Amino acid sequence: MSLRETDLIPALLTVTQKAAREVMAVYDGHMEISEKADASPVTEADRRGEAVITAALEQLTPAIPVVGEEAVADGKRPSLDGERQFWLVDPLDGTKEFIRKGTDFTVNIGLIRDGAPCLGVVAAPARDIIYWGVVGEGAWAAPLWQDGIADGTADAARAIHTRQGHTGPLTIVASRSHRSEALEAWLAHFPDAEHVSFGSSLKLCQVASGDADLYPRLGPTCEWDTAAADAVLRAAGGIVLAPDGAPLAYGKDTRTFLNPWFLAKGNPGLKTPALA
Repeated sequence: MSLRETDLIPALLTVTQKAAREVMAVYDGHMEISEKADASPVTEADRRGEAVITAALEQLTPAIPVVGEEAVADGKRPSLDGERQFWLVDPLDGTKEFIRKGTDFTVNIGLIRDGAPCLGVVAAPARDIIYWGVVGEGAWAAPLWQDGIADGTADAARAIHTRQGHTGPLTIVASRSHRSEALEAWLAHFPDAEHVSFGSSLKLCQVASGDADLYPRLGPTCEWDTAAADAVLRAAGGIVLAPDGAPLAYGKDTRTFLNPWFLAKGNPGLKTPALA
């Protein structure tokens, strides 16, 4: 790629804002809901957001394939054979939260290189916040709807970092809608921990911004659900680990794009029990 990841950020912030406007137009108006083949819900916001993002990425980086959640659901997926880089796009993570007019849904764009996330942008339109990060360069957050984000003049943009060297009780973030016996058993290892609940990829962003220490996910996710926020977390100093203790990899199975269980840590050196 001729451009460095940091060079791509202004354009990515602009297109994320544009996609977020499409999402919010549906959120604030009439919402038609249908089902995918796997019985998960999908709305016009998912489709409109992905169309905006895909068109922009194809123009910005025409040599890099774009894998979008809705395109894959429709049977359209690019061949990634021999590809070192590809985009993973989830235009609306947290569709169920979106449908019930909650605020924990996000727009996500992640760039994968050699099986690892290297750049990510995550916007939470109803919460008016956008996160972005480039691994090796840093991570930031800012109000989504202010002017000046894309051209670097946003006054409220701030660097974010994971919480390191924390000596008090841990803060663990977990899903609002995906609790299980396995998760409860794992959480029992931390009886003094504070628990906070968030939906969508905001859970990873809470760890990235230092507002939580751990996010265990003992349930199904797809790579487009995690790629962007995983990049933000790694850029902020954290890590996402698979059950074998290795960093979560991407492009593992380009038929399903499924993730295994994983554990997000703000402090990579924090000792934690195995997920199994």
